[in-house]
Amino acid sequence: MPTTDFLPHPPAAPPAVPAPGSRQRLRVAQGIILLFHVTGFIGLGFSQDPSFYLRFVPLNLLLTAALLLAFQPSRSGSFYVFCLVTMLVGFGVEVLGVQNKIIFGNYEYGPVLGYAVLGVPLLIGLNWLMLTYMAGVLARYLPLPNILRAVVAALLMVGMDVCIEPVAVQFDFWRWMADVIPLQNFKGWLAVSFILQIFFNRSQFEKRNELAPFVYLVQLLFFFGLGLLS
Repeated sequence: MPTTDFLPHPPAAPPAVPAPGSRQRLRVAQGIILLFHVTGFIGLGFSQDPSFYLRFVPLNLLLTAALLLAFQPSRSGSFYVFCLVTMLVGFGVEVLGVQNKIIFGNYEYGPVLGYAVLGVPLLIGLNWLMLTYMAGVLARYLPLPNILRAVVAALLMVGMDVCIEPVAVQFDFWRWMADVIPLQNFKGWLAVSFILQIFFNRSQFEKRNELAPFVYLVQLLFFFGLGLLS
């Protein structure tokens, strides 16, 4: 009997129209996220002293993650297991990458992302969770089998990394040997992202978030715009 992962899934029924209070809450969250990213974009892109703005990068990441996860409709035990496992896997592959140079290539982290363990900032696990979660939620809009949704979501994650890399190198989030971003990095990202998206699809929690499309778009434009300025 064929697995249901390869059968087409009908698109989810449209959510009910949010109550005015819920809509206002969403607008407030979008405004906060937009304010932080626009301020960071102006500071990093046009300030004579971007180091002042770089010190707020961890705060921006933590705030964005908190707001994003706050819009998860129901936070069951399975949801928390997904969050924990995704952060641990993301952090773990980065440790392997930094220590052994076997997954993403030869690179090391700078000081911008804060406290590090085994050469990897702890916030990197949270970043993997955010990207996995956002891309997975976005792929749920497509009437595709779960296996194809995982492919699409993994490509969304790699697309975000393509935009992040030039900015991260410029501002010393991390640095590559000989200042060359290897193709191996994107192959590694695609493989790890696909595995995490399979896990996302198999996890039993409600995969809907009103804020996720906005956060993904703002971050994509933020890094793409800074990349153009660099």
